[in-house]
Amino acid sequence: MATLFLVRHGRTQANVDGILAGWTPGVGLDELGRQQAERLGARLEGIPVTGVVTSPLDRCQQTAAAVTALDGIPAAVVDPRLGEVRYGDWEGQELKKLAKEALWKVVQQHPSGVLFPGDGGESLRSMADRAVGAIREWDARIEAEHGPDAIWVAVSHGDVIKAILADALSLHLDQFQRIIVDPCSVSVVRYTPLRSFVVRANDTGGDLGSLVPPKRRRRRLRRGDDSDAVVGGGAGTDAKR
Repeated sequence: MATLFLVRHGRTQANVDGILAGWTPGVGLDELGRQQAERLGARLEGIPVTGVVTSPLDRCQQTAAAVTALDGIPAAVVDPRLGEVRYGDWEGQELKKLAKEALWKVVQQHPSGVLFPGDGGESLRSMADRAVGAIREWDARIEAEHGPDAIWVAVSHGDVIKAILADALSLHLDQFQRIIVDPCSVSVVRYTPLRSFVVRANDTGGDLGSLVPPKRRRRRLRRGDDSDAVVGGGAGTDAKR
C-alpha cells in the first residue's frame, strides 16, 4: 500500500487577518508561511517521494515547491480537484462577520447540508466527493506505477484535508469539524483493499523519516494482510530502526 503525506499549505496573510480566501487569486504564503514550507522541505529530506500533486492555488503551489526542490523529487502535478472549497458569496469576507450568518451554524453542526450562496458556491458534500475521489485515484495510480512502498505528497487546504481524513476514518462529513489541520501540517494515510489507516494527523514537527515503509520480507502475503490492524497496538514505527 502506498503512503500518502497530506500537507496543508503554509500560513498566509489571509489566515492571519481572518479572511476566507477561497479561490481569490494572488493569496500566497506570508513570511512565516515560507519558513514553514522550508521546514517541511527539511523534514522530507531523504524521503523517497515518488510524486507530488497540488491544488492550483498559489499558496499550495508555493508549499509544494519546497518539496519538489529536493533532489530526486519530480515536479508537482496540479489537480484542480484538490483546490479550496468554492465559498461563493462568502469568499473574501471576514470570518467574524460570517460567524453572524445563519448558515454559519449549519457549517458547524451539519456541514453535509451546506451549499454556499452565490454564483459558483459549492456544497461541502461536493467538495468532499471531488477531493476524496482525486486522492484515491492518485493513490491507486502511484501504487500501480511505483509499487506498494511508494510515498507521495498531496498539498491542499484545511477544509479539503479535513474531508479527506474524515473519509479515511469512516466518519460522516458532519463530523469533519472535529478534525484540526494546521498550516503546513502533515497527515499520513495508507489505503488498503479493506480499509484505510490514518497514521498521523496534523503533525507539525515529528520525524517523517520513521514513516518510510520498511523493506518487505520475502514471504508471500495473504490477500488482505495489508488491511489487518495490529492487535494489541504493535511495536510502533521505531521497531524497524
